[in-house]
Amino acid sequence: MLDDAKAIWQAGVDAAKPHELVADALRNPTLAQTLDNASRILVAGAGKAGASMAVAVESMLSDKLSKLEGLINVPDDPPFETKKITLHGARPVGSNHPTQEGVAGSEQILSLLSNAGPDDVALCLISGGGSALLPAPVEGVSLEDKQEVTRLLHGCGATINEMNCVRKHLSRVKGGRLAQAFSGRSLVSLIISDVIGDPLDVIASGPTAADSSTFSDAWEVLERHAILDETPESIRRYLQNGIDGNQPETLKSIPETVTNLVLGNNQRSLKAAAAKAESLGYQVLNLGSFIEGETSQVAIALAGIVRSIIRDGLPITPPVCLLSGGETTVTLSSEAGKGGRNQETVLACLLQMAKEETNRDWLILSGGTDGEDGPTDAAGAFADSQTLSRAESMSLNPHDFLARNDAYHFFEPLDCLLKTGLTWTNVMDVRVMLIR
Repeated sequence: MLDDAKAIWQAGVDAAKPHELVADALRNPTLAQTLDNASRILVAGAGKAGASMAVAVESMLSDKLSKLEGLINVPDDPPFETKKITLHGARPVGSNHPTQEGVAGSEQILSLLSNAGPDDVALCLISGGGSALLPAPVEGVSLEDKQEVTRLLHGCGATINEMNCVRKHLSRVKGGRLAQAFSGRSLVSLIISDVIGDPLDVIASGPTAADSSTFSDAWEVLERHAILDETPESIRRYLQNGIDGNQPETLKSIPETVTNLVLGNNQRSLKAAAAKAESLGYQVLNLGSFIEGETSQVAIALAGIVRSIIRDGLPITPPVCLLSGGETTVTLSSEAGKGGRNQETVLACLLQMAKEETNRDWLILSGGTDGEDGPTDAAGAFADSQTLSRAESMSLNPHDFLARNDAYHFFEPLDCLLKTGLTWTNVMDVRVMLIR
């Protein structure tokens, strides 16, 4: 079953691979004509898929390389070579925090677009992880202060929408400001979404999209999660000045010269995973890409569906592949260990499945399509009907590991970590639950 689960998950990842997604977009006759007429094609952007997107652009525009120029902020050491588009390492692998190298790259991108000629066209490559990879703090706020508020938001279980709301209001790039830097000229953003529902203003904090959130919304996020007092004073002061009307709001409307195209998303990956599962002989129940909330609670619900299938054959009879996507959050304990939301999902599901005595085989696999799950070297984890007895034989108490958010160290000795390396794309998570 593990081979089946990995193949199904991989089919979802493959459906989000940037090359074909970008190639299809660049074949559009209108966009092709726009690029043909451009004096220069300036390529900018950021994200976990940025490097592979840039390679696809150079491949598709090989007859226009003399007009290409650009820079993409990406995770360090991408295994790709480009000729005209600089792949700027903006953060280490396994980290999701903004860095000074990211700031340097963002400054170059802003300079490139701000100094463009009237007949230049901008091609922005945007994907998940772009918020952390494209830092450009507003005046008066240091990178260290932005790093601290990002850490606080991660630690309190804030959603990606909430985190991006705050980060947009502390940035010279996000919230439509990158588009503003290229004002009056044609700009096309090619986007791979890592956000539920694909809202343009949330993906990578919307550098080329209009933003509906306000300074007041950002302030309320910090209040709601009770981290306002811990937030650096410079950030509180800047947000308060914004609320008082003394700082410009994020961009509220995008000109007709700007086009945003969503090329790939979690829904597309789940569809591909479903097709693979069917080819392997499973009936598929696809719960969709809108799964969010506290990880442990989502896991209880998912395990409940599996138990219903096993015991009552409802809502579908085995052999079954239960698929779900989206992205959950983890509220860390005071003594948090090591792990990520996918590893925690599998561990919490495992505890629920322990309540079900059955002769049926089942397996749960959950992984981030980017190949990263929290600050670890794993994309996620997997467990089956034998995992709990194996853990008991090794004196591993799953309750203890879950209580301290330490799923990595529970699954590591069991050899149940899903390790894929970076996939160079990102469309949230794919969970595969098999029942025979």
